[in-house]
Amino acid sequence: MTTLQRQRPSAPATTQDSGLRRASRALRPARTLPGAVVSLALAAGLGATAAEVVAALLGHPLGWVPVNELIELAGDTTWRQSATAALAMAGAGTLMLSLAIVPGRCRLVPVQNTDPLIVIGITRSGLRRTLRAAAQQVAGVDKARVRLRRRTIEVTVMTGSESSGSMLRQVGTAVGDRLAGVGTLGAGEVVVRLRRKGP
Repeated sequence: MTTLQRQRPSAPATTQDSGLRRASRALRPARTLPGAVVSLALAAGLGATAAEVVAALLGHPLGWVPVNELIELAGDTTWRQSATAALAMAGAGTLMLSLAIVPGRCRLVPVQNTDPLIVIGITRSGLRRTLRAAAQQVAGVDKARVRLRRRTIEVTVMTGSESSGSMLRQVGTAVGDRLAGVGTLGAGEVVVRLRRKGP
């Protein structure tokens, strides 16, 4: 197997880095699903408890929440016995708060544009398909596979046994040109690996 690494030409570092940071912050998804689930669960539980307490005060308990059993359990339990449950509840609350505060992992690759008020991203699968198509357009390439790493883009091409090492440069150039055309930010360097089929 033969390998070639090629640094993609890019914009000046300060402009690209600031654009990458701004786009990464804007494209990171919020934790809407966990927040909605926790909010609905809390609203349902506390609403049922409030309705049960009000109905019991009016003399017509609903029976949704076992209030009497909970009161007896609370009366029979000491602070020392409830310490484990209290720690578990505090840990669950801290976990839910961290899930709500920290945004999710970005699923999009930022794309450079001229307007600083607009942020554009391309899906990782879409970028892989685009780069795979560019690699497969090189003469002699039978099949290509693209992996997006944190700092590199790894392109593995399958070719016949008669292929030469110059194909690495051609694939690297084709993928680099496609990256420059798309304008992705922070894509890193392109690593091309050449795998030959059997004799």
